[in-house]
Amino acid sequence: MKSITINGSQRESVGKVATKALRNAGKVPCVVYGGDKNLHFSADELAFNKLVYTPNIYTVDIKLDDGTEVESIMQDIQFHPVTDKILHIDFYVLKKGREITLDIPVRTEGDSAGVKNGGNFRFTLRKISITAVPKNMPDFILLNISELEIGDGIHLNEIEKEAEFTFNHPEGAVVCQVLAPRAEIVEETGEGEEDAEKDAEGETPAEGESSSEAPANE
Repeated sequence: MKSITINGSQRESVGKVATKALRNAGKVPCVVYGGDKNLHFSADELAFNKLVYTPNIYTVDIKLDDGTEVESIMQDIQFHPVTDKILHIDFYVLKKGREITLDIPVRTEGDSAGVKNGGNFRFTLRKISITAVPKNMPDFILLNISELEIGDGIHLNEIEKEAEFTFNHPEGAVVCQVLAPRAEIVEETGEGEEDAEKDAEGETPAEGESSSEAPANE
């Protein structure tokens, strides 16, 4: 996995007043979990742009002005509901041999034969939850869809792994598939309705006939 560096300052006060002051100064309060003790720090909001506003997954080297250095992964992030400004970020310490769980993006390559013939491509799992030690965690999952015809799909258990990791989804989960054109489905459905109408018409009694026996005259 690729890594980026965040330079920040350790927070001495973690109360609401201090946190608000940090945000007003354009900084983001953060916490690093998973170490011997939780590490509270802050950094300029602009420092997180490459980490937050990207589909890629990065490990984060946190370097503080007191000499503290921690290798971590972003675990959670909170945004302001109106302004979308970053309010808070949680990180988790990476330790050698300790597994982590991340949602890894799925990318595709090639042009589906089924799509060329009018099929509709459906991306069911754009991200896949994976558990692995950091060195085995892929940056993304790449799928070649060139040979997918209409009705074909790629299931989780068909994906080749280049490293040792675990998918946290059912083995038969569909990652992507090519569906028949909607017009074709509607046409087939319409034919069925016409047949049903014809059958119903065949059962309709002719003019002057009754659908049931008339009662005997008294």
